[in-house]
Amino acid sequence: MNINVVLPSLSAILCFVFAATVADQWLRRRQPYQLVWTIGLIWFGVAAGSEAIAGIAGWNELLYRTWYLFGAVWVAGWLGLGTVYLLARTRFGYAFAVSLVLAGLFTFLTEQRYHYPASGAAPLLYFAIALVAGAAVALLTARGDARWAHIAGALIVGGSAASVVMMATAALPAPGYALDPRTGIPVGDLFPGYLRLLTPFFNITGAFALVVGALYSAYVFMPKRRVIRYALGGRQGAGRLIANLLLAPVAIVVNFAASLPGATGALFRGRLTSRVPATILIALGGLVPSITSGLNRFGITWAFFLGEFVGVLLIFIGFLVSIEVFSDIRLPFTHVVLVRRKQPDPPDGAPA
Repeated sequence: MNINVVLPSLSAILCFVFAATVADQWLRRRQPYQLVWTIGLIWFGVAAGSEAIAGIAGWNELLYRTWYLFGAVWVAGWLGLGTVYLLARTRFGYAFAVSLVLAGLFTFLTEQRYHYPASGAAPLLYFAIALVAGAAVALLTARGDARWAHIAGALIVGGSAASVVMMATAALPAPGYALDPRTGIPVGDLFPGYLRLLTPFFNITGAFALVVGALYSAYVFMPKRRVIRYALGGRQGAGRLIANLLLAPVAIVVNFAASLPGATGALFRGRLTSRVPATILIALGGLVPSITSGLNRFGITWAFFLGEFVGVLLIFIGFLVSIEVFSDIRLPFTHVVLVRRKQPDPPDGAPA
């Protein structure tokens, strides 16, 4: 049994099944985040499928380019964008703005550390784009304008289109692919710097939105103890808003930890909305492959395929757990209901 075939094959199958399920939801409800998640899951399936095919037939340049473009560049950004649209009407835009700036800074510092060939002006350009976009997202969020999500969408769609051009014009030295000699897992060493530097930009913002957005959703829907109070909405002076913005990350972490015992009790009493365990599973599912793919960049590749599979499995389980998402479970694109579930009573402290 070749683990480099089995794990990517399982990941690809699960991604395509998952994508079909979410696409079916989108056809019924027409929510933009469902469409974006469907696209992200298709990219995930294509990337994992290219890994599985390469494990069977051997790597070639086409599979290598497909793996990098769909997987290393696109997946995290598109999945994170789905969460952005889900939370567009909340103050999550502030956190996303910070992640944009940090992604731009990390991209710039990565080039300063590793000096990738053919990086050119890309690090400065990506950093400048991150700063401008982050400022615009923060401004719209302060105004309560949900269109900040469209800025994130423009970045991901525009960056994806640019990456297609970059990939199509990038010349790769023979044999056209690069693998870790110890594990046989692909690494991005052959790609020019301007293309490689897109990956931290996409992956940091995407993973941040997916993981932190899921935890933020859990915090919103769990019964809360507000040990530290803060306010980001309403009309308040610039000084007070800045003070609350600085306080909010600490307050949310403290309040989240203080609320866990009550949430656990509500879970055992059947009074906890299923969105809380569901979003925690989704957060874990986003975190695991983010860690393993990050390690891949630094030459630690043994856990890469395992992280992919565990990540998509946890996200899929989290999706199925959420009764609010699936009031019934059907065969996708049919009217055949496999399971119809009764909606629970609203949990203590959550919106009815």
